[in-house]
Amino acid sequence: MIRPKDEAAQTDSFDGYAVPAGRYTARRVRGPKYLATLGVWVLVLMAAMMVLAVVDNHVTDVPTRYVCPPDCGRPPTGIPVATNPRFTAPGGEFSVSYPAPGAAYDVTTEPDGVTATWTAGDGGTLRLFSQPARGRDSQQIAEELLQDGFPDAAAAYELPNATVGFHRGYGEVADFQPLGASSKSDRLRIIIIVAVKNDLALVAAAVGPLRVFTPSFGPGPPSPANLQIAQDMGKYVNSFSWRGDPPR
Repeated sequence: MIRPKDEAAQTDSFDGYAVPAGRYTARRVRGPKYLATLGVWVLVLMAAMMVLAVVDNHVTDVPTRYVCPPDCGRPPTGIPVATNPRFTAPGGEFSVSYPAPGAAYDVTTEPDGVTATWTAGDGGTLRLFSQPARGRDSQQIAEELLQDGFPDAAAAYELPNATVGFHRGYGEVADFQPLGASSKSDRLRIIIIVAVKNDLALVAAAVGPLRVFTPSFGPGPPSPANLQIAQDMGKYVNSFSWRGDPPR
């Protein structure tokens, strides 16, 4: 088949541009620079981290503030005594562990509890006993005991979340200046903790010379107890149990 002349010309030709005769080379197209881009991102991130670190070092942290009550936290809980002798009331209303006689303590027992006098260090007396509550709450009983034993004692502070035998109660710390004492160094510190259950009050009380705890004297961590015998008091307070409580 013979194509018409005009159709052949249309098929074999196309629009173009006239250029001088010579050899031409196309410009090379460069691909994306992955390594350079990654390096820039790394440098930016490092710079941002350094800026944030500087800001963090210069900004003062806002301390957490607690309002007590109600945010009083929880008291440290000691390990209940397992190897010491245990006192049980004649009627079985309560029981409590107490220091072994001769282990730096002189111990006497009465029908209502135990009195242990510490013969080492600063000395002091620890009492672990009970009394009928007769409708009174823990705070009323503690204040009455303080008034009876040390009528001129001045309250120092209230123990937050005080417990006896893991039962919520009331605790108070007070200072007492004996009559005839010539200086503040003769002051006594009193710690009393009471809890009531089944209308029976269980009481742990300690008294001894007031001496401020320091890094070189005391339990180590800061403590406002300022009573040496108090360092040995916690495990006996936790060992209290009312009738029907699980073994301590």
